[in-house]
Amino acid sequence: MAEAAETASPSLKFRKEGAIGWITADNPARMNALTAAMWEAIPRAIGEAVADPEVRVIILRGAGDTAFSAGADISEFENSRTGDAAKIYDALNDAAFNAITGCPKPTIAMIHGFCLGGGLGLALCCDMRIADDASQFAIPAAKLGLGYNARWVRPILAAVPVSRAKELLFTGRRFRSADAEAMGLVSQLMPKAELEPTVRALAAEIAANAPLSVAAAKQVIDEISRHPENPDMDRLDAAVAACFESEDYAEGRRAFLEKRKPQFKGR
Repeated sequence: MAEAAETASPSLKFRKEGAIGWITADNPARMNALTAAMWEAIPRAIGEAVADPEVRVIILRGAGDTAFSAGADISEFENSRTGDAAKIYDALNDAAFNAITGCPKPTIAMIHGFCLGGGLGLALCCDMRIADDASQFAIPAAKLGLGYNARWVRPILAAVPVSRAKELLFTGRRFRSADAEAMGLVSQLMPKAELEPTVRALAAEIAANAPLSVAAAKQVIDEISRHPENPDMDRLDAAVAACFESEDYAEGRRAFLEKRKPQFKGR
C-alpha cells in the first residue's frame, strides 16, 4: 500500500460527506505541492461544491497530516514559470484564488504541518484557518527570485497588518504556529490530534444554520471589508431581505415557538 501511495499521480480530490465538501491536495511525496493540473482543478472543485445544494461548508486540506501544501510544485517551474508560460501559470493561480475568495459558501482551511507559498495563499483565501500547533507558514518568493503577484497580496492584507505582510514577503522566513496565530495568519490553533475533530465540529455548527443567512453574512462581510469606502449596499440589502422572505425564516420562527431544532432547506 505504501508503494502505491508513493507512485500515485498528484491530484486534487473533491468528495462530499453530508453537508461538508472536502477539497484535498493529494501529492504527499512532495508535501502536497500543487502541480499546474491541480491549480487548474481548484475552480472546478469549488464549482462542484457550490452547485450541490446539500453542501453547506467547504473544507480545504492536504492529504495526510504532514502538510497542508508546500505551495506550487517547483519542479515544474523551469518549463511552466519562465517566459510566456509564466503568464499562463499565473492565470491558473489567479483563477484558483478567485474561486475561493468568490465562493458564496463558507470555506475553512484545515492546516496540518507545512503551509507554504501558494499553499498559504490558498489558505488565506478561505474564511477561516484552523491549524495544528506544529504547523509552519511562509511565502518564500523572495528566496526564489519570484515577484509576488499584486492580486494575491490582498488576502494577506485582509489577515495581517501591513508591517507583518512586509515581513512575510521581504524575509521569506518560516513562521511557527504560535507566531502565525499572533500575527493573524490563522484563526485558531489546536493540538494535532484535535484538529480534524475541531474543524468537523465547526463545519457542522455552521451547516446546521440557515444557508441563506450564512451566505448573506459572508457577502456583507466580504463586500464591506473589500470595498469599505463604497460597498454595494443595494446588493447587500437585497441579500438580507431575501432571508426575511425565505421559507427558512418561517421555519426558524416555528422551531423557536415549538422548542425544537429548525430544519433549514436553504430556500
